[in-house]
Amino acid sequence: MDDHLLGWLKTLNEDRLARVLANRPDAIAAPWPRRLDTLAQRLGNGFAVMEALRGLPLPCLEIAQGCLVLGDDARPATLAALFDVPEDDVAPWLDRLYDHALAWPDDRGRVRLSPALARWWTAPCGLGEPLAHYLNSWTISPDALRSLSRALGLEPHGSKRRAVARIAETLADPARVAELVRQAPEGTRRLLEEFAWDGPVRDVDGGLFVTPGTPEKWAADHGLLYRPSWNVAEMPREVALAVRGPGYHPPLTPQPPELPTLPVDPEEIDHLMALAAPHVVERCAALLENAAKSPLPLLKSGGVGVREVRRVARETGCDEDETRLLLDVCAVARLLAWDEPAGGLVPTERFDRWRLDDGGARLRVLLAAWWRMERSSLRRIDGKFGTVLGDDPAGPVIARIRRAVLGVLARLPHSTAFTGTAALVRHVHWHAPLLDRALLADITPAVLDEARLLGLVVQDALTDLGRALAALDQVAGTENDDSAPAVEHDPGLAECSTRALASVRRSALFGADLTAVVTGPPSAELAALLDRAADRESRGAASVWRFSAQSVRRALDAGHTPESLLDELSEVGTVPQPLSYLIHDVARRHGEVTVTTVACIVQASDPALLAEIAGHRRLARLGLRLLAPTVLASSAPAERTLAALRENGYAPVPIDDTGEITIHRAKIEEPSGGRLILLPGGRVAELEQPPYSIAEPAPDPREHAQRLLSASDAQGRPHGRTWAIIGRVATRLPTAQQSLLGFVVDRGVRAAITLADGVTATISHGELRGGVLDAWCEEAGDYLEFPLADIVDVRAAQT
Repeated sequence: MDDHLLGWLKTLNEDRLARVLANRPDAIAAPWPRRLDTLAQRLGNGFAVMEALRGLPLPCLEIAQGCLVLGDDARPATLAALFDVPEDDVAPWLDRLYDHALAWPDDRGRVRLSPALARWWTAPCGLGEPLAHYLNSWTISPDALRSLSRALGLEPHGSKRRAVARIAETLADPARVAELVRQAPEGTRRLLEEFAWDGPVRDVDGGLFVTPGTPEKWAADHGLLYRPSWNVAEMPREVALAVRGPGYHPPLTPQPPELPTLPVDPEEIDHLMALAAPHVVERCAALLENAAKSPLPLLKSGGVGVREVRRVARETGCDEDETRLLLDVCAVARLLAWDEPAGGLVPTERFDRWRLDDGGARLRVLLAAWWRMERSSLRRIDGKFGTVLGDDPAGPVIARIRRAVLGVLARLPHSTAFTGTAALVRHVHWHAPLLDRALLADITPAVLDEARLLGLVVQDALTDLGRALAALDQVAGTENDDSAPAVEHDPGLAECSTRALASVRRSALFGADLTAVVTGPPSAELAALLDRAADRESRGAASVWRFSAQSVRRALDAGHTPESLLDELSEVGTVPQPLSYLIHDVARRHGEVTVTTVACIVQASDPALLAEIAGHRRLARLGLRLLAPTVLASSAPAERTLAALRENGYAPVPIDDTGEITIHRAKIEEPSGGRLILLPGGRVAELEQPPYSIAEPAPDPREHAQRLLSASDAQGRPHGRTWAIIGRVATRLPTAQQSLLGFVVDRGVRAAITLADGVTATISHGELRGGVLDAWCEEAGDYLEFPLADIVDVRAAQT
């Protein structure tokens, strides 16, 4: 914990502290802190600091780097001088850093940065470590400092501290460094400028640093370059600034690059969104139904091959881009998973629940999966798509790019389209400067294509659906999550998804020419029915299906009777007489030839023996049928048939397709229904059941700020008396368990406790209040009080 940060937090008023808590939701996530020192510890966490930094625009990062360059001299005035801008231009970005607790002013007006930022930025503005880092190093002997002082024309005597101060003052002065360089061997200026502008660390020829008369040796002898190893040299920060000269000022970019826009018709945007959103749900259902009939095999290298993608696209009526995207989305949503017995990807049990939900809920599951998906389905590398469900080395960065792109589009006014992808990339990079610029330019076109297919972007403008999704950046989750409940159940997204699907059609117009026309986006159920019994001829604002003898036969093959098919069609429209005649005519000829499935065959040379087996009561469960005097058909698999015959006193042997006797080893049946999910990198894990629930919301920032400010450090902390209080009051616990309970108080560790009445709880972050332990209870999702005298058992909590 940074004591400077804690001291600053104690000076904040309620409004300022509430702003910090609102901007850093990680700091008040459950179990939310109850003291400012705990809050300071969370705010200073290195991972949390970097995550907060990702959400800040370019000027904040430039100001932070300026603070690192100036060090203890960083103040608003010195920062303005460094960037050569008015102080008013620096103030708003400093305030932004303050509001995220990434920087804060101390009592002397200096700007202090979170130590995590200093650890992350080793070369701010392309500058190296301060001179003190090299001069105070244990590798610099007193003799070396005296030699350096003489080379710089300084007094060589005195303490090491004074020598270091004199050398640092000299080498930080641009005029004195320029005077030194004028006396240097030829080539020294060019060498120093390479380090100053393209350093601070460069590979070098170590031999040149020990060869008299070379620029490298001269620079090292005068303290301008330092070598941590033989072939690597570094230039200190002050020297680089001196070489760059007094005219150097780091860039400060207070305004984002221009993003050309144009207005679009809002009604047209809503109309196109209402066409795209139902289409996504409908096509996903069709794709998953297809996978149920024909499991999708995986390549040996992982992922789904191009031939399979094209087959699925052809059979479901999707184009290839749609198929690629929806396969990825369905896998991340855990609607599609690997099934070992089927030998491919099949729908999961979650799909059975998904298709029973209303259309809006189904759409939100798909959007939530795309929002956290860590691969880009439509990204081209060297002109080729990657493998569907394959690993993408960019991984989580792709999800961050996706959210950054939609976040920038959400900042545009409603019904406003951007013009030019290159301009959009520059604009996004200003808002998210930590993203790799080349990768951002590579993936942004694919993100936009995917968003268009999902109805989030139309005519290069963000729809209301896309705007609602963009607001859920902080709760998106990761691809490893089985669900993203905060996204799927968000009220704003729920309202938009319901409106996007409000125009779906649940009825069709049947024509005497054996066509069915749906004037608008069909519901998934209507499209599935018509897809089963007819062939789709067109899609768009109106979709057309055509019935034929072959398509009706397909529906009858799937289990429909002519009566059930006509009943379902009658529920969605008036069935004309020609269509009814067609269905009955096909039904009359349907089943003229039958094909029977036989699990195995039982053969014997003695017809009497087979007749005895066929009539055996205990073998009735095998469903034996006499096909010929010496051939029985069994409806049970060969293994079960063999076992049953042996149990009843017969001695059968198995044979393979060639007639040879074989010995089969017993196999353990794997669970079916798609239980194994594919994780990034080709890893496989079992599907979690049931889905995760929505986490307890964090407290309101303003209310929590009030609680933090009203609580004093003295309250709730026994100041070294933890063990004495627990030992005196928690008398039912042995010494080891008392010690573990003490760690719950002093270190915030997790533990499982049992009370005298049998109630159990998993607790952490405890405080002692008299004879009561006030601790976070994971089961309750809140802080609860547990009397110490009632605790009868304490165990380490299972992770």
